[in-house]
Amino acid sequence: MRQKLTLLGLTASPYHLKMQALADYADVTWERLPEQAGLLRSVMLMLRLQRARKKKAIQRYPKRVDGLDEYPAVPFYTFDGKAIFYDSSGLAQHLDALDLSHLALLPEDPALQFLCRLIDEAFDEFGLYMVHHNRWVTSAKTNVMAETTLREMRRLVMPPMRKGMQRNLSTRQVSRCPYLFSVAPLGYDCGMLSEHTPPARAGFPETHTLLDSAWRRYLAAMESVLKEQPFLLGERFTLADASAYGQLAMNLPDGRAAELLQEYAPRTYQWLCAIDNGEHATSEGALEIHAALTPLLSCIMETFVPLMQQNEAAFTKLRAQGIETFNEAAFDRGEALYDGELMGQPFRSVAKTFQVVTWRELSAQWHALDGGARATLSSHIPGLAQIPFSESPADQFA
Repeated sequence: MRQKLTLLGLTASPYHLKMQALADYADVTWERLPEQAGLLRSVMLMLRLQRARKKKAIQRYPKRVDGLDEYPAVPFYTFDGKAIFYDSSGLAQHLDALDLSHLALLPEDPALQFLCRLIDEAFDEFGLYMVHHNRWVTSAKTNVMAETTLREMRRLVMPPMRKGMQRNLSTRQVSRCPYLFSVAPLGYDCGMLSEHTPPARAGFPETHTLLDSAWRRYLAAMESVLKEQPFLLGERFTLADASAYGQLAMNLPDGRAAELLQEYAPRTYQWLCAIDNGEHATSEGALEIHAALTPLLSCIMETFVPLMQQNEAAFTKLRAQGIETFNEAAFDRGEALYDGELMGQPFRSVAKTFQVVTWRELSAQWHALDGGARATLSSHIPGLAQIPFSESPADQFA
């Protein structure tokens, strides 16, 4: 009997796009709620999701990490309508464990699997900052996220409430830009109403320059890989491709960002469109660490890796001081903040517990590699062997 997957989320989310691509590759039939289901079923599942969140009963495959995880508005999924899971990378492991007909989304070779997870997490964490910035800053005048989201939620929103909800969606997402690393320079003016103008934040360095520069570098790196092979790790689709697709494809409907993406990286643009059309689902063949990956891995080493290190160090220090509130709740109150630097440019952020989980899990995977696998990876990623990977368990909250 063929598996069926229910995705609870919106196409505005890059993680939702990632999960769709994973399911397509695994040849799993999926539906997206609330858009693609009737009102009664949508309401019932949403109520079940709400109860599970309240009871902290939502699962993360293969295991839930207590204390450090946070799932305020991430996409969720279920196979049976009862057990609800979250985490897009966890879905890849879940699909592999179901022993379906697809080749593994996570390579079996330990070195390749670590590299796959490194690329996956880099796009999930730092990639999100770039593409959210592109949607609400680069594409401030052209993105249709609010209209699209409202259309997908129309069965759950009464007609009199729709116009106000659409306006509030945009206002809220623009206001969240600094939390998601995009801080405007003082006096920034994009020609929009004040509530739709990406904000500066007192005491925070501007990061528009950093994010614009990083995005162009990542796109150039993607072009380098895709010029040599059809997917990031070789001849077939993996979790690494799903994550890169989910983040970068988020900007395809965003107007100006999509135009720039096509201009800067035409090969990558076509690759994203092909995955969007499901053309990756039949891919097969060998995986390898190609020399063409070097620019992409260099980007990751200059952005994602130092960000994770600085975030964990800040979290550890703040916890030692008795701080217990992190993430967006702390950011909104101006608490649990730290100063850092990426690509030679300063930033200020809030310590994020879910990024602590990400870094500690990746570190544990590095520590589990044997000397041969580490040597293979280090020969392709300069400086990797010198990184002080975390020694703390992912589920250690203190």
